[in-house]
Amino acid sequence: MSDDSLADFDATPFSHDGSTRTVYRAGAGPAVIIITELPGITPKVAAFARRVVGVGCTAVLPHLFGVPGKDPYAAGRLSLVRYTVSSFASACISREFTLLATDRTSPVVSWLRALAAAEHARLGGRGVGAVGMCFTGGFALAMATHPSLVAPVLAEPSLPFAVRPATRRTIDCSAADLDVVRRRCADEGLEVLGLRFRGDRFVPSERFQFLRERLGDAFVAVELDGDTANPEAAGPPHSVLTEHLIDEPGQPTRAALDQVLDLLRTRLLPTRGGDDPNGV
Repeated sequence: MSDDSLADFDATPFSHDGSTRTVYRAGAGPAVIIITELPGITPKVAAFARRVVGVGCTAVLPHLFGVPGKDPYAAGRLSLVRYTVSSFASACISREFTLLATDRTSPVVSWLRALAAAEHARLGGRGVGAVGMCFTGGFALAMATHPSLVAPVLAEPSLPFAVRPATRRTIDCSAADLDVVRRRCADEGLEVLGLRFRGDRFVPSERFQFLRERLGDAFVAVELDGDTANPEAAGPPHSVLTEHLIDEPGQPTRAALDQVLDLLRTRLLPTRGGDDPNGV
């Protein structure tokens, strides 16, 4: 693929608590916050956002790192590695991302919750969706402490890095925040959707088991065999909705994508009987 101009997206600043970032928006309808994976808003992340627009939602992509629209694969694997490392370094320097600590919510989530609340106030509807990917996968879970967030999706949540047993059986969400999400699941029928490839060393099976234990049946795990990933993609199976997606009917990764879109459609869009502003 080549770079994506993102010409069909509007870019505007959003500020909260002294921090201002550019946010890219496209579409109409309830908001879905798409929290991009490393190394940034790639063409395939933008393609996923357009699928969200296609179901009747507004895709909202905050720029957290990288160069928006840049294709990291265009100049070869070495360029990909350099660009990813550069994006990762900038994220680390910002100190807004929790990389190794257990039971801790990344500081940037506060800004993302404010963005979700602002988009809900601006666009209305039954609530807001959030899709976190890889480095940001767990952010969608921590955002779900806010009542406006009614459709959280955790695509291959990779933080904290699974470098020791304690970090394998946890996710980058504080115990207090996770308890709020658990209560919302029990009291409001909130559902948390998680996606991963089996054997993905960045998203160990223990992490999904941990979420099952904490959230019960409200955590819906979609776990795919590695051989269902796009074999032409760089690296081992990891990015279910983007790089390792085989976008063809009958493919397991396409079925996973459709399940995500169905969740957003069901939770966010008006029912046939009319919109219930208090419903989830």
